[in-house]
Amino acid sequence: MKICGPKLSLCGLIISVWGIVQLVLMGLFFYINSVALIEDLPLEEEYHSLEAFYTAANRAYKQNAYNCWIAACIYVLTLLLSAQQFYMNSRVTAN
Repeated sequence: MKICGPKLSLCGLIISVWGIVQLVLMGLFFYINSVALIEDLPLEEEYHSLEAFYTAANRAYKQNAYNCWIAACIYVLTLLLSAQQFYMNSRVTAN
């Protein structure tokens, strides 16, 4: 069943691949606690101890990594849908 045309399905393929690559890499960098991404963490302004800050930061890094990987999995679904649509459109135009 065709849902979208050949140009939209190709655009969906390209955007899905880019989204997967970007989100997997961002998830990896969050997972290894990259200092460059600390501004993207939902942290409070002040902490009473250094240990409390490290605990909160580690928890936030891991949560952001999991969120990126979940979003990458959703992009895999859109990649599959776009690939199926691209195949259906190329099959129809070939005949």
